Amino acid sequence: MTGILRRFRTRPLRTRLALLVAAAVAVAVAAVAASCWFMVKVQLENQLDSSLRDTQVDKRYLTELYTYCRGTSQAPFRPYSGFTVQLVDSRGTACIAPSAAQLPVTSADLAVIGHEQADTLHWATAADGARMRVYTTPLRVSQGLGLPDTELALSLARPVSEVDRPLSTLAWVLLAVSGIGVLGAGAAGLWVARTGLRPVDQLTRAVEHVARTEDLTVRIPVEGEDEIARLSLSFNSMTASLASSRDRQSQLIADAGHELRTPLTSLRTNIELLARSEDTGRAIPPDDRRALMKSVKAQMTELASLIGDLQELSRPDAAGPGPLQVVALHDIVDTALERARLRGPELTIRADLTPWYVRAEPAALERAVVNVLDNAVKFSPPRGTIEIALREGELTVRDHGPGIPADELPHVFERFWRSPSARQLPGSGLGLSIVARTVQQAGGEITLRPAEDGDGTVAAIRLPGAPQPPPRL
Repeated sequence: MTGILRRFRTRPLRTRLALLVAAAVAVAVAAVAASCWFMVKVQLENQLDSSLRDTQVDKRYLTELYTYCRGTSQAPFRPYSGFTVQLVDSRGTACIAPSAAQLPVTSADLAVIGHEQADTLHWATAADGARMRVYTTPLRVSQGLGLPDTELALSLARPVSEVDRPLSTLAWVLLAVSGIGVLGAGAAGLWVARTGLRPVDQLTRAVEHVARTEDLTVRIPVEGEDEIARLSLSFNSMTASLASSRDRQSQLIADAGHELRTPLTSLRTNIELLARSEDTGRAIPPDDRRALMKSVKAQMTELASLIGDLQELSRPDAAGPGPLQVVALHDIVDTALERARLRGPELTIRADLTPWYVRAEPAALERAVVNVLDNAVKFSPPRGTIEIALREGELTVRDHGPGIPADELPHVFERFWRSPSARQLPGSGLGLSIVARTVQQAGGEITLRPAEDGDGTVAAIRLPGAPQPPPRL
């Protein structure tokens, strides 16, 4: 059985569907045919029993049969209208017409003669081997027959072949009809399977084409709203997402290469100058050497920052943030402020922080806040002022720099995007992209807008939380 199931599973899907449909129809047809055959059999047997019970044998025929059995008549005896008529006395002696095969006398027949039961129906095999249905009932031959008062039993029998022949014919008819039905069901199942699985074949060919050519522009036509249509829609959405992901990946690699090229070129130039000085023996003036070393250090720092940003962005969005914890946003802002003051010692930084607790990844959230403050430090004018406020879950950071033009605001959160006015400043163009991703993963939102008085830019981060930490369980 296991081997049959294994071979069945190796068949094509349409073949399995056709076989399953044919098997289901075969079982249903077999059940219906068997039920029909048994119902007809019971009906025919009941009709046969009724005909035996309802038959009234002619008194003259009984008289002639009795006189023949007593030996007082030698005339040849005729059959009685398709019935076999047999008389049985109390000693179990049977008398039957010479043209009929004798029936066996059973205990049920003797019980009828002895008035132990009113009548009986049973199966019997005649002397010639024919199967008979026998009905036995008491008979007093003195009643209207002009014969001595004698206890007899009258047995009427008809051959079972009267039932078996139509049943056999019916069985062959049902078998033929069932066979035709099963074959038709198998053919219909195969046709339905081929028709129903045609969209699946299209999907299979499309998947094979994508696997072979890596062509993600393939789309499957969607018809209707059934499961196949949903599968086609899912495939189209998947290929569109893959194509978009590949385009973003290609763009990220190109942008990363472009951003890496500038510091690497500058770093290479500075190192070549230092190496040439060593090779030629021409010493570089101390001030120039210090400037070169400072430039090398700055380029190394920029490369390290860029690589860190790329590592942060390399984490898939689907992976989600790390372990979430309840953290004090005001404490994180306080820590980030210390770093911001170190990077802009000449700037005035004013902070007004009220307690606010959020659920987020602490390290990622701190990095996001630091990036926002770094931007404010970077674009603030010398001896400028930065104003930070945290009220009811909204952190606002305002600088008094040149601001962001309205046509550039939609692009500030894109990877590697940098304002034309900021291309000469250090940075990779990834900071705000990382900030937006971290804030969204924490369930919040970030916006950049011009200050109300037109002087500088306001970065606003809103995170869901509460002014008090949740109680510990």
